[in-house]
Amino acid sequence: MKFLFGKTLTITILLFTLWGCTENIDTSARYVFTSDNVMSYLERHNTYSEYVRLLKITPISIRSKSTVGELLGARGHYTVFAPTNDAIQTYLEELCAEEPSLLSEPSWDAFVSDHKRDSVIRVVVCNSVIDSGDHEEAFQVNAFPQKTGTEFPLNNMNDRRLSVRYQGVDTIFINNTCPINITERDIIVTNGVIHQVTRVIAPKDVTAALYLQEMLDHEQEGFLVMAKAIQACGLMDTLSKIRDEVYENRYLRGEIPENMHMYIDGHFPNGDNWTPRHRLYGFTIFAETDEFWREQGLDPKAPSTTLLPALVQWIVNNHQYSDDDRFTTDENYDSEMNLLYQWTTYHILPFRTPADRLVFHRNEFGYDQARKTFTIPMYEIYTTMGKRRLLKIFESKESNGIYLNRFPKLEQDRREILHELYCDADKEGCYVDRDPEHAILNDIINCCIYPIGAPLSYNDNVRDNLAKERLRFDGMTLFPEAMNNDIRLKMSADEKNQDVYIPATRIYNYFENMQMNDQTLFVYLNAYGYNWCNLHSDEMKAKGRFELTFKLPPVPRRGTYEFRYDVLPNGDRGIQQFYFGSDPTKLPAAGIPVNLTKGIGSMNVGYEADGKDEDYNIEVDKRLRNNGVMKGAKTVTADGSSSDIERNRSSNLRYIIIRQTMDPDKTYYMKLKSVLDSEDKEFYMDYMEYCPKEVYDNPERPEDIW
Repeated sequence: MKFLFGKTLTITILLFTLWGCTENIDTSARYVFTSDNVMSYLERHNTYSEYVRLLKITPISIRSKSTVGELLGARGHYTVFAPTNDAIQTYLEELCAEEPSLLSEPSWDAFVSDHKRDSVIRVVVCNSVIDSGDHEEAFQVNAFPQKTGTEFPLNNMNDRRLSVRYQGVDTIFINNTCPINITERDIIVTNGVIHQVTRVIAPKDVTAALYLQEMLDHEQEGFLVMAKAIQACGLMDTLSKIRDEVYENRYLRGEIPENMHMYIDGHFPNGDNWTPRHRLYGFTIFAETDEFWREQGLDPKAPSTTLLPALVQWIVNNHQYSDDDRFTTDENYDSEMNLLYQWTTYHILPFRTPADRLVFHRNEFGYDQARKTFTIPMYEIYTTMGKRRLLKIFESKESNGIYLNRFPKLEQDRREILHELYCDADKEGCYVDRDPEHAILNDIINCCIYPIGAPLSYNDNVRDNLAKERLRFDGMTLFPEAMNNDIRLKMSADEKNQDVYIPATRIYNYFENMQMNDQTLFVYLNAYGYNWCNLHSDEMKAKGRFELTFKLPPVPRRGTYEFRYDVLPNGDRGIQQFYFGSDPTKLPAAGIPVNLTKGIGSMNVGYEADGKDEDYNIEVDKRLRNNGVMKGAKTVTADGSSSDIERNRSSNLRYIIIRQTMDPDKTYYMKLKSVLDSEDKEFYMDYMEYCPKEVYDNPERPEDIW
């Protein structure tokens, strides 16, 4: 199913305008090494002489006077995939053959301009280095991602994620085609690890649009039907987007601050919260395979004028829509009212999701962080492209993989461990194939494409089942930019990845689904390694006279819902007023201001810790609900163990913000506003919930505690 590009696909050169780092290397702060660092080791071995020369002339960024060579001679933790002289020469020869207009012969002196040459040199150098920062170790082979096709948890200096492919026992490739020398790997030096590669790591900037267009041009089967549908729906321009160039240029000109000094909770002694270097775009496509369509009687290689009407008719005949949907079935496919457009966009998420990040596992009940084994089901709720609709991505121990819109029967008894009992065939959902032999994981700069094992649609069965569940979503799922720019749950303890400052809206509207005033200092706290008792450990905070408005996901059906907001009160928090409604300019207040300094145990709401009498525990839960609050979820723990659970903490609670009728065709917003005249008090955000009346007011079975 993989599509192999021919020589017609040009190599995209990374231009200097991409450079976002501004650090200068303070050579006076270097350690005095008694053995080799990365640079001195490379300098002592002639096989790397050309690579060393390039390191010494490549600046870290357009705003830095320091070179990458100086960086690798300073203290730190660097993983270096060092190309040999032969590897670099082979790269030049291939480049000359594929791009004769770029260089006339395979030599650094033969480029058409110094700018083009320097850009190619940067490709060679910056794709070869992963900087793990001050707190994470460099990657020896035994710390590489364990599964073929999986990406390293940190970007390289080119802000790209490298992937690993294993072949046999000892053969390892980086980015599928760059082999690591079996005898010249795991070379440990004082500031990192060196692995010799015999081919230059130079990933091409292939966009989803370009990939699909090449598939169309060559009639290459795999996802040909989906490619034709995407093209007909006018989505190619959208899928060609890589980055926000306006943000890029403003960041490089210093109009967007590189960091913000924001001391919070005493956790971050330097107080520096770093602004994202880029604002990248991305996409995830879940696609039925051409093999599936042949089984349905559709020929993927048929002309679009024949194939697409047949596809629309198949969607109609198989009722791959909801009876509440309004749509047309003409050939005006790029209209948002067209059935093909609605069906196709439901297959696409507005962010790129690698295979190991479709469902997050970090600190849920029973999760073993060391062994990466889990017990209870976990899921993510996202809003798809096109008409705003919900997509549930689910994984459990019993499911043996990841599914879209799976609705199993769960064991939810208060005294048992949450798990999947069984799943009816009509609720099984779509299996997501993450095998790199089938899925397109690392070939596209702004997209991943996953084959699915059943047709995907937002039909009545899906909507009805979603409307019967409590829908919990992490606050960061509201912001596609958090995934596209590797902000959310990055596996790094380095300060720049732990504390991410998001500029106020006036400076730049970085998160499209959030607006904030100039007095708001907003930061995302990755909390990697902190074992905080939040969903996935992470959280969002702001301080100052904050005012923030968020666009929320849609509900699946018209009905009565509770909207809940999880908090972890403490003395650093403030008092905030919630607002909720469908007009972001005229949001009505939702209740009275909420005092986030008080935990549920210190409020006069009838709180008691769980005891052995479950009937009495249920009565306590009812008493709390009558006062507009709930205990935290049993799902959420500090470190995955059963000893520190959010539900058992009197400092954790869920506020019931509203209880009202909601409509799936309306967009709802929440605003949080500080009611204190203080620059130091905090807002806090972790997860939220939509809970339908059928769940929270079920006369036969109380809502579960998970």
